[in-house]
Amino acid sequence: MDLRLTFNEDAARYDRWRPTYVPELYGDIFNFSGIGADSRVLEIGIGTGQATLPVLKTGCRVTAVELGAELAEFSREKFSEYPDFEIKNVSFEEYACRGNTFDLIYSATAFHWIPEELGYKKVYDLLKGGGTFARFANRPHKDKSNEPLHQTMQKMYAKYMDSDEIGREFDEEQCVELADIPKKYGFTDIEYKLYHRIRTFDAEGYVSLLRTYSDHIAMGEEKLAPFEAGIKEAINSHGGKMNIYDTIDLQLARKP
Repeated sequence: MDLRLTFNEDAARYDRWRPTYVPELYGDIFNFSGIGADSRVLEIGIGTGQATLPVLKTGCRVTAVELGAELAEFSREKFSEYPDFEIKNVSFEEYACRGNTFDLIYSATAFHWIPEELGYKKVYDLLKGGGTFARFANRPHKDKSNEPLHQTMQKMYAKYMDSDEIGREFDEEQCVELADIPKKYGFTDIEYKLYHRIRTFDAEGYVSLLRTYSDHIAMGEEKLAPFEAGIKEAINSHGGKMNIYDTIDLQLARKP
């Protein structure tokens, strides 16, 4: 199974439960890139547009690529009021466009699906001189405020997925490692930022969120149903709420 296509199974659920990004992130991208109404922007892996609206509101022309046909159609309709928005139902690897076209290329929690060398080289080619590449992602972490709940949930993951629920919390060291990658492909003016927030869910909401993750969807209904029942029972027996501690990392780079 191509895990990239699991997101395509329920676009409405994905749009409802996947998080957007903090306003400060967009401010940092816009300040670094200097984009405006005359700019051309490419979004890689739009999904259902969790990271799209603030960019569209600058008045720039946005092209998005999205592998999933249902996700692409959902986003096409979602942003249909913006005449300078277009979406291509194609993978970034197969997307055809002349070089030196875009002032900003960005990817939100999607660029990890693309082979590094191919991805960075193609981004570099598509950017104009002086153009910006912004890569960012949301990194959820366990409920640090409720260790008994976390331990109970770990047992559910060990039983049904043979893995830990969430590993190491994303930190500055990992962010720096990602920020260093563009240097290998000719980018300069490297910057990075970290942002933090807490999201709170009840049991039903948290399970709905889990159904938007590729590894959970890939479990199949036979395993997923009892797993989700166990997760809901764990949350409801430990206060009825589940906190997620998010770290959002941003890496910025410029084509000379």
